[in-house]
Formats: sequence, C-alpha cells, structure tokens
Amino acid sequence: MNDSWSRPKLTLVLYPFGAGAAAVNVFFASLITSWLGWPVLSPLVSIAIGMVLGLPLTYAFACHIQRLMQQ
Repeated sequence: MNDSWSRPKLTLVLYPFGAGAAAVNVFFASLITSWLGWPVLSPLVSIAIGMVLGLPLTYAFACHIQRLMQQ
C-alpha cells in the first residue's frame, strides 16, 4: 500500500468535514430536544462541541477509508 495516506494524514485532511458534520448534527439534535423543553444550543456552542467530537469521529472514519484503500 502507498504509505502517503497514513491514518493521521487522512484524519487531518478529513477533519474539517467531520467537525462540520458533527456540529450540524449537534445543532439539529438540540432543536429536536427543544421539543422536550431542553434549551437550543447556539451555533457557536454547536461548533465548539463539533470540533471536540469531530476528532475521534474523523479518526474512526479515516480508519474505515484506509481499510477500503487497502482492499
């Protein structure tokens, strides 16, 4: 396999997409939970949570992509 696409490199390249997707999902989840009386998160709080959650989620996705590249 070509070692130019290691897991850390894939994670770094895909992180903006993973963090953005996590932020959008956190924001929409807060909108859904507002039906239960919970507060709606601001977009900035959602982005901050998405940045934190984005790293492990993107790493897991990078592992999946690397396995696909090896096949």
